[in-house]
Amino acid sequence: MIEDDLELAQIIVDYLASFDIEVTTTDSPYNGLAMLDVNKDYQLIILDLTLPEIDGLELIPKIREKSEIPIIISSARDDILDKVMGLERGADDYLPKPYNPRELQARIKTILKRVDIQSISKKDEPEKVFELKENDFQILFKGEHLNLTLAEYDILKLLIQRNHGVVSREDFIYTSDNIEDDSSLKNIDVMISRIRSKISKIDNTKQYIKSIRGIGYQLI
Repeated sequence: MIEDDLELAQIIVDYLASFDIEVTTTDSPYNGLAMLDVNKDYQLIILDLTLPEIDGLELIPKIREKSEIPIIISSARDDILDKVMGLERGADDYLPKPYNPRELQARIKTILKRVDIQSISKKDEPEKVFELKENDFQILFKGEHLNLTLAEYDILKLLIQRNHGVVSREDFIYTSDNIEDDSSLKNIDVMISRIRSKISKIDNTKQYIKSIRGIGYQLI
């Protein structure tokens, strides 16, 4: 648990202990990142947003560079934009403070159950073919560099981050700094076509980006 309210953190620790859930706490975001490197057995992160050193929303992508560990945001900030940004950057759930610890326990149980089911279903899945290198604004496909424009990079990055989820054309526009807000949805289709073409030069045996009629696209 990454939380700078030590009193709240202790309440959560004591409460979850009654459900045989062991919680390790830190009030330092960077210490939390380091703990992920040291201990690979953590199953979930409870993350505050208003933290010293770095904002929780900025911390989420750094966590995602290291791990796919589930993240529950626990925050007193009730701005809908914070919630949307947190979920888009990789958080799994958002729990506004104040809340009953019982609800937190229920959400932890639900997420861990879902993760267990997913891990079982993915045992026979092939290794991921896309590798995202956000620091270099690069994406590798089957180990080979894709020569993407910044807009194309943003589109493929969002598809990868949504983890096989469907992304609407509007989402591509609203989440990218490199696509004009007044860009037409048709322009998204054109850029998707270009990305497909670049992927097919490496592997043309299958279609990796699926069109979802009337909505958008999905990575398969």
